This record gives sequence, C-alpha cells and structure tokens, in this order.
Amino acid sequence: MTITAPRDFLKGLFDAAVRAADPLTGIKARLPERPKGRTVVIGAGKGAAQMARALESVWDGPLEGVVVTRYGYGCETRGIEILEAAHPVPDVAGLAAAKRLTETVNGLTEDDLVIALICGGGSALLPAPPDGLTLEDEIALNQMLLASGAPISAMNVVRKHLSTIKGGRLAAATKARVISLIVSDIPGDNPAHVASGPTVPDGSTRHDALDIIRQYGLQLPQAALDHLNSPKADAPRPDDPVFLRHAHHIIASAGVSLEAAAAQAKSQGIEPAILSDAIEGESRDVALVHAAIAREVLGQNRPFSKPVVILSGGETTVTLRAKGGKGGRNGEFALAMALAIDGQEGIHVLAADTDGIDGSEDNAGAFADGGTVRRLHAAGLDPRRLLDGNNSYSGFAATSDLFETGPTGTNVNDFRAILIR
Repeated sequence: MTITAPRDFLKGLFDAAVRAADPLTGIKARLPERPKGRTVVIGAGKGAAQMARALESVWDGPLEGVVVTRYGYGCETRGIEILEAAHPVPDVAGLAAAKRLTETVNGLTEDDLVIALICGGGSALLPAPPDGLTLEDEIALNQMLLASGAPISAMNVVRKHLSTIKGGRLAAATKARVISLIVSDIPGDNPAHVASGPTVPDGSTRHDALDIIRQYGLQLPQAALDHLNSPKADAPRPDDPVFLRHAHHIIASAGVSLEAAAAQAKSQGIEPAILSDAIEGESRDVALVHAAIAREVLGQNRPFSKPVVILSGGETTVTLRAKGGKGGRNGEFALAMALAIDGQEGIHVLAADTDGIDGSEDNAGAFADGGTVRRLHAAGLDPRRLLDGNNSYSGFAATSDLFETGPTGTNVNDFRAILIR
C-alpha cells in the first residue's frame, strides 16, 4: 500500500500507542478487593488525574483521597481531590502536595486499603526534602539532573535518597495495605523507578547515589552531600516487613503501546519493525543510529524491506550544551535525525512523548523528513546551530513541524516512528 499522507499515518500510530496506554483498561484488570475499612486513593504523575477518574468509574464503593498532577493536566473527578504542581522543576505547590499525600495515609489502620496511582512525572511533583535541605535545594538538584544527561533510572536513585517520600517511604508511612497501580515510563519497567518509587522500594543505596553524583559531576549543595553520607539517607529495603502486605502492578507500558502501533501499521498494509521499547542514551546519538538504519533500508532494502515503519520507545536524554534553548529530548532527536537524513526523500519521522509534552514546552514532539533542513534554511535558520544550542523547538516552530496533542492522560515515555517508503 502507498501512504500518500505520511504525517497522518505517523500520527495514527501515535494515537494507537496512546490508546493502548489508557489506564482504564489496566485498572479494570487489577482492581483489588474492597477492604473492611476505608479505601483511600493517593497518586502522583502527569496522568494521575485521569487514572483517578478511571478508578472512580469502575470502583464499586466509596472512595476518598488526593492525587497530584502537572499544571493543566487535571480533570473532573467525583470524590478524589486533584492537586496541581510544577513539572519538570518542583515548586511550593508540589511541596504542599507531598505533605498532603503523607497526611492522607497517616492514621489509617490495617483494615484500610490505599490504592496508589503512580505514573511518570511524579518525581518532580512530590518534592519532600529531608531535614537540613530546602525546596530550593531540591529545585537545584532537579535542574542539575535534567541537564546532566543521566538516564532516568540514575536520576531517580539520587532523588529517592534525598527525599522523605520517595524510595518506598510513602507506603512505609501507613499501616494500611497499599496496592500500587503503575503506568511505566521507565525503560525496563522497574516499578521502583517510576516517579522514584514513592510506594515501591528497591535495592539501591545512598552509596549508589553518591557514585552517580561523582560520575556525572553534579555540584550538589554541601547539605545534600552531608545527608547522603549519613545513614539518615537510607531508604527502606524491599525485604522490610512493612511491605509484606503490599503489592504493585504495571498496568501500561511502552512495550504494549509499540505493539498497538505495530498492529495499526499492519492494518494499513505497512510492515512494522520494533527495535526496542527500552532505548536510552543521548538523543542526538540515538537519532544517528536510527538514521543509519533508515538510510540502509532506503538505499539497500536491508535490514528491512521497504515500505516499513521502524518503531522504538524508551527514554533518551539531553545534555544541555547552551543556555536559553527551547525543546525536549524528542525535538532534539527529530532535529538530529533531520540533519542525518538531509535530502533523503522517502524517510518520514515522528518523535514524541506519549504524555503530550516534550520537555517544558507545549508540544509533544516534532516531525522530520528529508526536506526539513531545506525548510529550516529557507526560514533563515541554521539547523546545526539549533542543535548545538539545544533549541529544536524554535526551529520546528518556524517550519510548522511541531507535533502538538495537548495532555494525553497517560505516559509511557518516548514514541518514535520512522516510515521508509
């Protein structure tokens, strides 16, 4: 089949991926039994409000509780309170939200049930610095981590050892049974890394956090280093008896979403090839690998025969090389890809974040193709300078190549689709 509108085709694959990550399906499949006592809901993440609404639609009984999401990502709910705070850099509203979640689970009994709705973005939305550190210290930490190029799993090891709520501490603060329903945005789907695991502990240590800080040359405040060098930073271990009655379930993930996109492509007569749902690394470097494969397919019909759509997921990173640039990791991927496929007619790219926001701007990502560089030059822009300045958003805005969806209500991280025809 000939695809006459490549962007519509790619957008259709993205839409299929997002539909597959709808939290309602996973929540229905993992509903816990009603307890003798109260059922209390807590949650955090960019899709937490939609998860709360989905839970309310299928829960047979009274619900109460509070979840926090990013500004502008709230939705109507019946009984669960929705709070909003800043992402990706924390603010005072997030500090208050973290306190509210902790207060909500305190005082519950063994007859009560806590349903924790956790998804990507929860790390920034739940700032809770330990004694001796301030919100400003946590803001500085997040800014350094975001600019470091460290993978999300490493970032979250540091975050959870400089927090009073992450690393399983929120679940450890209650006598109630805690069931965590998790939409994973983490390569490999380790539930303890999603939102830095407020309700799921893992085996990482404060010494691991110190190693990551040294590896990436992070200049943390002395108070933070003093804390990490103290046993006070130790998070509860997975074998701690406090977690014996708890359980967690991944209800949506990148792998499921990529399979849905692949099925959508097949339904339109295009063979899909899924590279991986757990790709990490510097966005521009990952783009070069994808571009090399796409050029090989276009010119040599290997390792896949065209027409084909190459799909991948995971979470890439961006090391900030300049100040003042605008754009996220998917825009950076698309711009680096555009440079690498310049003049190659027949290659069409979409790179986007499944939550609808790439970095801190208002787009989910961007489109690119063999003519992107030409369009940038025609707009008076130097694509190489844009890439060097981490300024992909400005370039794609000028050429009308931004991909804008608004909040999607879920988050299974990066989605990349490359059509070669």
